Amino acid sequence: MEDQDAPRHPTALDDPVDLSIVREISRDARATLAQLAVAVGLSVSAVQARMRRLETRGVIAGYRAIVDVEAVGKPLAAFIEITPLDPAQPDDAPELLEHITEIESCHSIAGNAAYMLFVRVASPRALETLIRRIRGVASVSTRTTVVLQTFYENRPILPG
Repeated sequence: MEDQDAPRHPTALDDPVDLSIVREISRDARATLAQLAVAVGLSVSAVQARMRRLETRGVIAGYRAIVDVEAVGKPLAAFIEITPLDPAQPDDAPELLEHITEIESCHSIAGNAAYMLFVRVASPRALETLIRRIRGVASVSTRTTVVLQTFYENRPILPG
C-alpha cells in the first residue's frame, strides 16, 4: 500500500507514456528510438523529446553495459560489512573508500554494521588484500560473506 503522506520525489513519473518509455528502456537500454516509438505508440521525434526530458530531469541517469565478470578477470564477488573502529571519529568511510575500484557499491545499512560493500576481485588472495586495504584506509572492522553463485542481478528497475 502506498503512503499517501509521503512526499513525492521531484522526478516522480505521472505520465503513462513516460512510464512506458522508462519501462522499455529499463528492459533494453540499447533499444533504438524507432523501437521505442513503436512500443509506446509515438513518433520517433516525440520519443526523442521525451527521452531528453527524462534525462534532464534525472529520471534516466545513464546507460550501462552489463559486463561478463569472468571475462574481465573478476569472478569472485563478496559482501563486506564494515563498522568504524572508533565511533567517536567522523563517519566518513564511504568517502575514504570511494576511490577503490573493486568496490562496486556501498550502502548504509541498519543492524550491527554501518555499511555494506559489494566487491568484485580476481581471487581469494585479492579479496584478502582488499579487506586489509579497506580496514587500513577507513579504520573499520569487517565481516565478509563470499558469494558462491549468483542467480540474478542487474535486473531492470521497472516503474510501479
